[in-house]
Amino acid sequence: MNTDVLPEFDPTTRRRALIVRGGWDGHHPVAATDLFVPHLEQHNFEVLVHDSTSAYADADLMASVDLVVQCVTMGTIEHDEVMGLRRAVEAGTGLAGWHGGICDSFRNASEYLHLIGAQFASHPASSNPHTIDVLPLDHPITRGVPSFELDTEQYWMLTDTYLDVLATTTQACTDDDPWHRPVTSPAVWTRQWGQGRIFVATPGHDPEVLANEHVNLLVRRGMLWAAR
Repeated sequence: MNTDVLPEFDPTTRRRALIVRGGWDGHHPVAATDLFVPHLEQHNFEVLVHDSTSAYADADLMASVDLVVQCVTMGTIEHDEVMGLRRAVEAGTGLAGWHGGICDSFRNASEYLHLIGAQFASHPASSNPHTIDVLPLDHPITRGVPSFELDTEQYWMLTDTYLDVLATTTQACTDDDPWHRPVTSPAVWTRQWGQGRIFVATPGHDPEVLANEHVNLLVRRGMLWAAR
């Protein structure tokens, strides 16, 4: 499969990426983000790693960052931290992440939910065979990526209409379910926020899922696409 070639990405430009990780250990924030450090370094990023969202409140640091990769499930965030992240994205810093590390973060921070445009609601089964349906769009993140099967958590998302959806997944309906028809949720999307770009993929429960060839490629491309 084709690698990370994005027509608009200039690999000769030196960039800085900030990885912010923590929260619930069940999503393996250290191991998961470590998977992508070599990828970023190979694409000429200086990689900084912080284990606290306090980095977002450092205005000088955030002004120097071209990409934030966040892997923080649940947890809390201070007002000055979330506003620091929002200001950085509005000014052009990219934001990228996967699964609960970005779309189940800071459930009580409305300013963060506004930025991401989505909130995890449930995964009715802890592991569920399902399809990630890649939409027929000519987008550099999904170009050449087919629809594919996964057997892992299938996220049911609450979203707004400002998402640019690149892939979806449909939650089936059985006689035992309280809902009465299949429900389709975004599975991969982007979002323009001020001068910045946001990339989110809902697959990525653990390093094994992130090692899937299609998930891995989407995340690698998504990070490059989002970067300033």
